[in-house]
Amino acid sequence: MKSLNSLIIEGNMVREPVLKTTANGTALCTFAIASNRNYKKDNEFVQETSYFDVETWASLAKLCEQNGAKGRGVRVVGRIKQDRWVGTDGKNYSKVKVVAEHVEFKPVFKNSGDRAEAREEVLIEEKVMTF
Repeated sequence: MKSLNSLIIEGNMVREPVLKTTANGTALCTFAIASNRNYKKDNEFVQETSYFDVETWASLAKLCEQNGAKGRGVRVVGRIKQDRWVGTDGKNYSKVKVVAEHVEFKPVFKNSGDRAEAREEVLIEEKVMTF
């Protein structure tokens, strides 16, 4: 059986994206998102929040740094990657993160009465979605 490693997460960025360049010149942007799950338990609605570290590469990394901001809504399509290493203390460690292959930014309406600004932001969103 072939393996499948694919996911879609929607949420909000919890901090500003950070853009770095690797030793070979490739752009790498990292950010984290919070995603809420709502469900009913004992006749009460409960909200469960999960946090995900995300990394993007190359031209997608540059677009995420330019368009991302703390609080901005995003949809991330990608895969899960597990990094493993041995610490200086000799113990084994691991961390799971999302490697994004596609990122969509939700529109930001700076002034709900100003349709021109809202339209301009939506156009930016459409441009980002086409990479």
